[in-house]
Amino acid sequence: MRASQFLLPTVKEDPAGAEAISHKLMLRAGLVRQLAAGVYVFLPAGWRVMQKIAAIIREEMTAIGCQEILMPVINPAEIWQESGRWNKIGDELFRFKDRKGADMALAMTHEEVVTWLAAREIHSYKQLPQLWYHIQTKERDEARPKSGVLRTREFLMKDSYSLDVDYDGLQVSYAKHVAAYDRIFARCGLRFMKVESDNGMMGGAISHEYMAPSAAGEDEVVFCTACGYAANVDLAVAGAEPGVGGAGGDRGEAGGGEEAGPLEQVHTPNTRTIDEVTAFLGIEPRALIKSLVVVSESRGPLLVLVRGDRELNELKLARVVGDFRMASAEEVADQLGVSTGFVGPVGAALPIIADELLRRGVYVGGANKDDYHVKGITAAHFSAEYHDLRAVGAGDRCPHCDAVLEGERVIEVGQVFQLGTQYSKPMGATYLDEAGVEREIVMGSYGIGLARIAAAAIEQGHDDDGIIWPPTIAPFAVHLCLVRPSDEAQGAAAERLYEELTAAAVETLYDEREISPGIKFKDADLLGCPVHVIVGKHVADGRAEIKVRASGERATVPLGEAVARVRDALAALSA
Repeated sequence: MRASQFLLPTVKEDPAGAEAISHKLMLRAGLVRQLAAGVYVFLPAGWRVMQKIAAIIREEMTAIGCQEILMPVINPAEIWQESGRWNKIGDELFRFKDRKGADMALAMTHEEVVTWLAAREIHSYKQLPQLWYHIQTKERDEARPKSGVLRTREFLMKDSYSLDVDYDGLQVSYAKHVAAYDRIFARCGLRFMKVESDNGMMGGAISHEYMAPSAAGEDEVVFCTACGYAANVDLAVAGAEPGVGGAGGDRGEAGGGEEAGPLEQVHTPNTRTIDEVTAFLGIEPRALIKSLVVVSESRGPLLVLVRGDRELNELKLARVVGDFRMASAEEVADQLGVSTGFVGPVGAALPIIADELLRRGVYVGGANKDDYHVKGITAAHFSAEYHDLRAVGAGDRCPHCDAVLEGERVIEVGQVFQLGTQYSKPMGATYLDEAGVEREIVMGSYGIGLARIAAAAIEQGHDDDGIIWPPTIAPFAVHLCLVRPSDEAQGAAAERLYEELTAAAVETLYDEREISPGIKFKDADLLGCPVHVIVGKHVADGRAEIKVRASGERATVPLGEAVARVRDALAALSA
């Protein structure tokens, strides 16, 4: 492709409002343009990257026997109502009415459509297992689109679905997808990890996320380098803490910072926060019980306890009590007759849900009396239902091997789900087994965000000058720069090299524009193709310059050897 004919509108300065490196560089390098909040146009170079990613995905899906189909973006409301998600999903689902007044939706995912299809096309166990996939546009009314293509309202996604006769079959299909995903992300040049995850709105039992480490990531994971344990912090659990109660509730020693003894009520005027109480009493936050009043939709008002130095993981609590909200100050006063900040477990007139760490230790907590706290609280002083409720982070102990967990910000690039019969049961997707008995199809769902792969690759591969693409997904393999088009010898040599590279099936962007050489070099570094070939002053000696974008390594080579040397450099980068 000749640069004079190629739409590559590069920008010198960082665009206003762009924060993530990938967002800045995708705009500056002319890969995308923003049409509206969370809605992007992919320009030719950016779309070439997306096509490269799609090609890798298609190859690996085909390798595990996954068949490509195409499902529509416009869905009738009925299938979402059948699955139960029409009312469960909130404003993120785009909804509209057609001209006849029928309720419709723009699909944010395709579990409903694939289950509808399976219910009509799968009848016998002899037709199973089935693996189907498509690469399709998804629509999601994201409340806060940001970070460029990392959080958008419209995005391109590969999602595949497995249909099996039973849960043993699901494990086989799941394992196939996990292996395929490992290959896909490795081939795309990403550093990634597979972590335990929450199923969220998708439902089902087991889920794993594929995460690419990046400072721009909105998710955080913890992982153990000793045994390989890794989980999203929303799901992560921790092992026992040295000298204090552990996640299992039956390991460790007392951890409240006070000797066990009789309860002692102390006057603590105007001390409502953890910092105020600890400063007033001269104790550490870990010596406190943090008491939170919540209102569960299914269980009503509850008192939730975590240790003072830990944060409540609201997703973990939601798994225990269902949807909930924090109680207002008025509701706290109405339920317990005390101001917020002085609530505690001893004598509380509410059911108590406590974090496992509080099984052990001696603590200070609110006295359920304004301006008073109680010293000497142990688990024996109140009745509670214990669960893992605390947020886990770097520095906690691994639940499997007791090593120290590390943490990292990450970009989610894919997720796999074991759905089971979450959709097939309500939507009537069944088959007849060998005995003629009707059984529900057991399903799995597997997603990959193509633009997220591209953004993650930029986050992991860039420098002050621009993008450094992995060779497999770069818009072009080679950026050929003709320094001075007015120089007849340089022009002839560059034309010949372009023809030779094209004949050798090396994808090449040939910059023959009549502009400053400095601009050409800056554009080449900004776009970040793996190998640059510069045809300039060395032509007088029958040579061209080859630059490896990632390392900056340069070499001048005979023009006759340039194509071979380029192919060697590309092979080395892909090794």
